[in-house]
Amino acid sequence: MTAKPLLSVERLSVDFKLKSGLFRTRTLSAVRDVSFDIERGKTFGLVGESGSGKSTIGRAVLRLVQASAGRIEFDGQDVTAFGRATPLAFRRDVQVVFQDPMSSLNPRQTVGTTLGQAIDRHRPMTAQQREKEIAKLVDSVGLAAYQAQRHPHELSGGQRQRVAIARALAVQPRLIVCDEPVSALDVSTQAQVINLLVDLQREFGLSYLFIAHNLDVVRHVSHRIGVLYLGRLVEVGPAAQVHEAPRHPYTRMLMASTLVADPRVQALRTQERRLQIRAELPSPLSPPPGCAFNTRCAWADARCRGEMPQLAAAGGGVEAACLRLPAVAATPQGQLPARVDPGVRQIEEATT
Repeated sequence: MTAKPLLSVERLSVDFKLKSGLFRTRTLSAVRDVSFDIERGKTFGLVGESGSGKSTIGRAVLRLVQASAGRIEFDGQDVTAFGRATPLAFRRDVQVVFQDPMSSLNPRQTVGTTLGQAIDRHRPMTAQQREKEIAKLVDSVGLAAYQAQRHPHELSGGQRQRVAIARALAVQPRLIVCDEPVSALDVSTQAQVINLLVDLQREFGLSYLFIAHNLDVVRHVSHRIGVLYLGRLVEVGPAAQVHEAPRHPYTRMLMASTLVADPRVQALRTQERRLQIRAELPSPLSPPPGCAFNTRCAWADARCRGEMPQLAAAGGGVEAACLRLPAVAATPQGQLPARVDPGVRQIEEATT
């Protein structure tokens, strides 16, 4: 009998009501029918462009926004059924690391005070025990002992992010939602923070929901990856498979948009980027009919503009929502399909 996942998201949808005029409202579907699981001690990476709904999913898991439909289950408990009050035990078990630590750390408090407050809230202990625990936390994230007496503005960006990670660890969580935790850092610091997260996962058996826009970064920390476009999962599968052999055209576009040190790989990505359809991202308020990616896809045809694709097996344990999977798979990286739909040619010419 297989163990149940720590977190299970089933057909999650999140809608926001927006004012349109004095008496009218419009509905923004930020997340639509998304499902995935996070196993104990594993990492699920969510990747996509800005506005794809990644952070909204993380906030729904944290109960910072309300789910419009679907179910979120954490360790057998239906999170969406908690009501207005969130149990303290859930707040302890599920923590978050935000993109900008300066906006989530109190600038008037020292690092030690910040960590001490988290400990007092969820793990009451004597003052002597608390000081030992703070020293242990500071050391576990690679900071010097004296930095516990520093304020956030006295630390570098990478050090502040380590403090945010230490604060999450202070309550001994089981799941940490990492919302773009390295996107504001330079490349070398990104690598250090990612390696730290991997080491902490091995040491404490943590599970992560890792949210980012860079597929290369997500690959290094994740066991499975889900690719989001306009609130829908368009590809999901083992991290190595999604990264090395992307099935969906949108995943290929994300791969081509990131820079790598290997000149041969970079040359292929540059060529692929030059061949892509340069259409604007559609508005989430009025997504195109059929496949939402059809206005930017070189493989799209008339069927793509009229039929919504569903996730289907694409080989290697990967599922992809694409009606043109065989054609995409047959096209090497850096090349367009042999036959491009006339409607796509018109889009390409209008945007060049």
